Amino acid sequence: MSSAVNIVLHEPEIPQNTGNIARTCAATGASLHIIKPMGFAIDDRKLKRAGLDYWYLLDITYYEDLDDFFTRNPEAAVYYFTTKAPRSYTEVSYPLPVYIMFGKETAGLPESLLREHLDTCVRIPMRENLRSLNLSNSVAVAVYEVLRQHDFPMQQPGSDYLTGR
Repeated sequence: MSSAVNIVLHEPEIPQNTGNIARTCAATGASLHIIKPMGFAIDDRKLKRAGLDYWYLLDITYYEDLDDFFTRNPEAAVYYFTTKAPRSYTEVSYPLPVYIMFGKETAGLPESLLREHLDTCVRIPMRENLRSLNLSNSVAVAVYEVLRQHDFPMQQPGSDYLTGR
């Protein structure tokens, strides 16, 4: 079962990043899709620690490979986050439901995949001569842009604690 926002990790390698992303999913109601192979065991202590006690809130689906992902999600509107894209992530109007895909920490998404879907490749702008942002930070930036465009449908009511009202 997918939600309005779906985070897709292609071959994640670092358990702490995936744990942090799981925590972002719990906070936003996004579904997490993980395409194998992973660079860690799903029961990795670092993964669980980074996700804290939110694991019960997650909707996670695992896939054997990219073909399995596309076979099981044939109608998915997928946006590919890559440092190689010509267009900024803020230049896109994201539909709901949407799938935002990120590559592994050391290599990103396969270039052949990016070439096949150039019209839906986007990047997060950053200074020249830098390789990339941390994966979990990139996911958070992307998820919150999608949610902002749709007026934060998961948002809890604001608190009057600071205003005293």
